[in-house]
Amino acid sequence: MSETMSIEQYLGAGGVLSSPANVTPRYRGELLRLMASFVDSELAGSAGFADIINEAPGIQERISAARIVLEKTDHAGQVLKIMETFGVDGGRYAVHHPWAARLSREADIGAVRQGGDMRLSVFHYPLEGWVDAVVMNVLMGTASVVQVREQTHVSYQPLAETFRAILPREKRHAELGAAGLARIVADEEARAKARTSVAYWYPRVAASFGHAGSARFETLSRFGLRHTPNETLLAEWQADADAQLSALGLI
Repeated sequence: MSETMSIEQYLGAGGVLSSPANVTPRYRGELLRLMASFVDSELAGSAGFADIINEAPGIQERISAARIVLEKTDHAGQVLKIMETFGVDGGRYAVHHPWAARLSREADIGAVRQGGDMRLSVFHYPLEGWVDAVVMNVLMGTASVVQVREQTHVSYQPLAETFRAILPREKRHAELGAAGLARIVADEEARAKARTSVAYWYPRVAASFGHAGSARFETLSRFGLRHTPNETLLAEWQADADAQLSALGLI
């Protein structure tokens, strides 16, 4: 980086940083916030899904659910290791929130984070049985692929590399969910339940993309921590989710 170029100019031009020693305090704060949101969402998501494994209708479904729980927890651990290089106590971090805690099913919190952790708002809502969990996994799994793909381009190189390693597994989680949902809709009664769950989860997953014209996006964009506006990512998710749901007769 040229001594006459500001860090924002450098990052705006596509520059990358590779060490905690290189970052400014503001960049450090935004980077840690981004990582905390991912870690907290993975821990909360895996904790909620772990509670539902015993409701799986068969061995294959249990294996798929357990794999998702294991790998999402592992993803959180990989990003937490990067947070540790900035002084975060990883051992305390992983146990300092009740990750399985949820609000009531009827709560309406939009995109607002709650309590002391940084999980996406969708992970504050409880799952209600196996069909509901699979529908949520399909919709949020599809969203996670879109969101993690965006994060593979972050300007902090160690984090970008980690997200590039995580992305194929997030894609696999979405595929496992889609296969499970296809089995569910073969039963007419279960399909009706799935439609109810789609109506519940669709707007809540959509809210996880944040607001259009977000001021935070502008800030993160200047630091090279975001590149694609919220509304563009949302539209990409909607197109993918709608195609899957339509193929299964759920919309």
